[in-house]
Amino acid sequence: MKVKMADLPPYQRPREKALISGIESLSDEEVLALILRSGTRSESVLDLSVRILRMVQSLSQLPRLSYFQLMQIPGIKTAKAMELMAVFELSKRVLRSSMMDKNVMNSPELLIHWLKSEVGYKHQEHLMAIYLNTQNQIVSYKTLFVGTLDKSVIHPREIFREAVESSASRLLVIHNHPSGSITPSQADIEVTAVLNEVGQLMGIPLLDHLIVTDSGYCSLRQNMIID
Repeated sequence: MKVKMADLPPYQRPREKALISGIESLSDEEVLALILRSGTRSESVLDLSVRILRMVQSLSQLPRLSYFQLMQIPGIKTAKAMELMAVFELSKRVLRSSMMDKNVMNSPELLIHWLKSEVGYKHQEHLMAIYLNTQNQIVSYKTLFVGTLDKSVIHPREIFREAVESSASRLLVIHNHPSGSITPSQADIEVTAVLNEVGQLMGIPLLDHLIVTDSGYCSLRQNMIID
């Protein structure tokens, strides 16, 4: 039997609980219920939120869902799917904004957190470059390639053209592994070697190549694949 939110005491309703005790007092399910706002004919918004989080098994997996995957969840229609997508996007943009005036090499945890939000959840491999000035601050960033990473299809000229056009002094290269593995493949190592060599010749050094997943990362420089 559906229990209406209005029938619950105020301290059990997510909105009222947040007003009384602060939004940080809410459970994951209650925060999600605040975003969704309404349930279905057969279940309350809180029950819907509980069901969604059980389906994805972990809150960290929720941003992995595409619009079309969200639409497959009973009780989620266009409006709710877009509201969730907007929350995911806003969170990503807040992280991105927090990186813009920082020396990214001095803020590795924040950098990785941002990169996970950008590419860690992607279902295809994405190659991204971040272009830096002499203070290691971001001057631009760009997704340059989508698909399986291979030195035969990754063209250094595309990567370094953006560096020249943005007057960058150095760069980072990032790509994700949809499999969840952070172990560099032979193709990853070969691409890194090519980019490192071109960067040295052009005077725009490759500071690192990072492999990112939703749960971890690998630095090819720390693993001594970049000299």
